[in-house]
Amino acid sequence: MMVKQFRRAAFLSAALLSVNAFAAETVSIPVLKMDPALHAQLPADIQKSGVMTSVNNGSFPPYEIVTGTNSLDGASADLSTSMGQLLGVKIEHASVSGLSGILTGISSGRYQMGIGPIGDYPERQAKNDFVDFVKEYVAFAVPNGNPNNIQSLADTCGLRIAVMAAGSAEKVIKQQSEDCVKAGKAAITVQSFTDQPTSILAVRSKRSDAFFSSQAPLSYFIQQSNGQLTLAGAGKSNGFNDIFQGTVVPKDSEIGKVVLAAYQELFTNGTYAIIMKKWGLEGNMLPAPGINLGKPTK
Repeated sequence: MMVKQFRRAAFLSAALLSVNAFAAETVSIPVLKMDPALHAQLPADIQKSGVMTSVNNGSFPPYEIVTGTNSLDGASADLSTSMGQLLGVKIEHASVSGLSGILTGISSGRYQMGIGPIGDYPERQAKNDFVDFVKEYVAFAVPNGNPNNIQSLADTCGLRIAVMAAGSAEKVIKQQSEDCVKAGKAAITVQSFTDQPTSILAVRSKRSDAFFSSQAPLSYFIQQSNGQLTLAGAGKSNGFNDIFQGTVVPKDSEIGKVVLAAYQELFTNGTYAIIMKKWGLEGNMLPAPGINLGKPTK
């Protein structure tokens, strides 16, 4: 059953996405030499096998674009390739269903990391660490013309809002629904999906009024919608403080330290900037990577 879900997600990704939108294939990324000092920091079993496994839960373009059960494209795929070159290992990709599967799989040691980027929030830092490399914003993908006039989170009462299951946006939209009811307005119908393509398809097919998610992938999907979708509520807090996203690693692990060191080198040698600009992500770049940059709500 899980394999079928992965195939379905990959099929939807192929149907909805076109890498040519960013002319990404025309950008050349330098091949990096292995850094012996970084390689030596890896756990002995990884040095011996020469392989690390990064886990994802489906397409999150333009960062993660699933092209098969164990294959990935996008900015994060490029970053993992460059990171693997620096570390002297091959980084392979595996897929699971849902964000909780990623976090549990990493904290249990089944996977070495989740390249992500995945939202870094204090409650998630209890069992995992986040090597943050981007800053994100949350907005709405809505039908062209914005028929429900969604300008911010406050405009969603009584609407059908799609979100990623177990993600931070799901938590925010559920709280907003409670606030709607307290204010004497209709509750939000929260529609939780396991992957981005299914969520976007729900809006395009008018089964959802909007998809509430990270602005970078929403912008990418909107560019692929042939004018059917538009972005709404951009530039608003929409229930969030600063949103840092990054690669998930086991808590207090040696892997976390070496992944951070690898990112620092990718930032320093310019590879990070080349990859981010290749995928149209200039507005999400950080000046430097960091561990657990996400802070509690004030």
